[in-house]
Amino acid sequence: MNNVIFIGMPAVGKSTVGVVTAKRMGYRFIDTDLLIQEQEGMLLREIIARRGIEAFLAIEDRTNAGVEAEKAVIAPGGSVIYCENAMKHYKEIGKVVYLQASFETINNRLKNAKNRGVVLKEGQTLKELYKERVPFFEKYADITVCEDGYDLGETVEHVLEAIKQNIEKNITD
Repeated sequence: MNNVIFIGMPAVGKSTVGVVTAKRMGYRFIDTDLLIQEQEGMLLREIIARRGIEAFLAIEDRTNAGVEAEKAVIAPGGSVIYCENAMKHYKEIGKVVYLQASFETINNRLKNAKNRGVVLKEGQTLKELYKERVPFFEKYADITVCEDGYDLGETVEHVLEAIKQNIEKNITD
């Protein structure tokens, strides 16, 4: 239970915040999108285009459920919340931190969802995806950190403080 797993929408900063948080905690950093690309020999968007969303989600579930780590900050893709095995595994090996941002923030940061390898169903808008995923993020989160209006440094400080408070709360419970 000594890992930190970030969940949230694409462009929320799971990898960016994750790297800095890992450095500050003295943990290693794991980006599971990179693991998937390495294993499959393709970019995420190529996997989705060639094999389809369901096959991609099966790969994502298998890869994330197989992550073995201690003292790591893990940044899975935003669609990991559709992967039951992966999320069960993450809840067992660490604290799940939901990096929350408003739709407006995500929309401003994300220029082209398809090119980023975002799992969008045919005809689905980013707004629809946001509304669909938020309940999953809330369901799985042990800790929620809103980053609207904060820069990277401030977000990392909020994450570290929230983790500390969560650990202290669990010790006293």
